[in-house]
Amino acid sequence: MRKNNNVTTSETLQQVCSTAVPLQTKAALRPRHAGYVAGVDIGGTNLRMALTDMSGNILAKWSSSTVGVRDPEFVIQRIYEGVMQMLSQIAASADALKSIAIGVPGVTNIDNGTVIATSYLMGWQNVPLRTLIEEELKIPAAIDNDVNLAAIGENWAGTAKNVQDFIFLAIGTGLGAGIVLNGRLYRGNHWSAGEIGYMLVPGTTEGPKQDGEPGALENMIGGEGIKLQWEKLRDDALPKYLNATEIFDFALEGNSLAETILQKSATLLAQTIYNISLVLDCPLFVLGGSVGMHPALCDATQKILGQWKRHGRLHVVRSALGADAQLMGAIRIALDTANAKWNGSGHWPDPNRAHK
Repeated sequence: MRKNNNVTTSETLQQVCSTAVPLQTKAALRPRHAGYVAGVDIGGTNLRMALTDMSGNILAKWSSSTVGVRDPEFVIQRIYEGVMQMLSQIAASADALKSIAIGVPGVTNIDNGTVIATSYLMGWQNVPLRTLIEEELKIPAAIDNDVNLAAIGENWAGTAKNVQDFIFLAIGTGLGAGIVLNGRLYRGNHWSAGEIGYMLVPGTTEGPKQDGEPGALENMIGGEGIKLQWEKLRDDALPKYLNATEIFDFALEGNSLAETILQKSATLLAQTIYNISLVLDCPLFVLGGSVGMHPALCDATQKILGQWKRHGRLHVVRSALGADAQLMGAIRIALDTANAKWNGSGHWPDPNRAHK
């Protein structure tokens, strides 16, 4: 197991669930009823799931590839299969599952559970995912943008635990932000707050893009954009195919082209953070995703920001939950959804709460 001050690996996730919950949350999560909930993270390349008890303890995990996926029905079927397999692992019946929460990489209407647009699930448009999942599993479901769920997870049990104002920046295949202000998620009037991959900052040469297509900034500092820069600029003496994290590893080894790409990526990210901070006055930015978690990118970005004068220092740190941030957020929302059902309130839990 690899562990440092900034990263909590999957092997410690169960411990995080049971020990890192705020005191006011622990009471709310006492298992007043027997049962389980599921959290799901639908990514551009992988589908990941976790099953927990009503205290948030991880009992089982399951994953599957989503490479080349076009049909929402295929994803729903895989979720069903994953749920059944996880329940089987702990010898639990299907009716023991009380709720499920799902994170999707795209603009999502949380009121009706519709995925409006996403560029990394092969052009999904206006998919009524919550309705489809509830019809398949016969349990309450909650749907949200995956980066919003990552922010919830980080606020519940990660680097931003109990922080009232922060931005979670997910940099992986693509780029997005989860915005927490005064302890509440901010989604915007059309559910697209945080779609920063479409931002136009110095160094991006493309104009605005349509919903569902990767944006100008995303094409520069998202994982695919960084990889394409390498392939375009490298010479025959260098490896042809490297992913973004491998390029950053090369930079740490002193490769000049990799250093140039790292510095360009860090500069664009620093400009993005600086601009967001001027509008929202958030002091903390948490980097997540496979690319955002690379220490070279975090360190270079913080160094650039430290050279720019501003009232109040900006803190850029890596996620404590790493790849499990989205799952943790999904679990948190699934628990809230299940408890709201048992309370007989007839209302969905407040989806804007970050962790309470």
